[in-house]
Amino acid sequence: MTSLPVISGPTGAEASCCSPASEGAIDDGTAQDLAKVFKALGDPSRVKLLSLIAGSAEGELCACDLTEPVGLSQPTVSHHLKLLVEAGLVSREQRGRWAYYRSTTGVLVEATRNLTA
Repeated sequence: MTSLPVISGPTGAEASCCSPASEGAIDDGTAQDLAKVFKALGDPSRVKLLSLIAGSAEGELCACDLTEPVGLSQPTVSHHLKLLVEAGLVSREQRGRWAYYRSTTGVLVEATRNLTA
């Protein structure tokens, strides 16, 4: 029977060749905030809604104008818009029975800055 050689772990310079992976990482609270923003953008319909709102000539759109371009029912569009509002990507203003949405670029810019800093 042949005995196998004993292999020991790294020693000296080999033991510290890499810096800890946690250096420069964002904190847990920031990670949760960022995840909320990017999760809201994780659905193609929400990305399209945000694009429509941000690209509108008036800088805002009524919820009633958003159902046809995305091909979804009004309740589904309202759900998607609610998630965009909760993530801080759009703001909502109620005018009578209609809700108007305006994009807020600061949240997306800040999210990108946090990931690349």
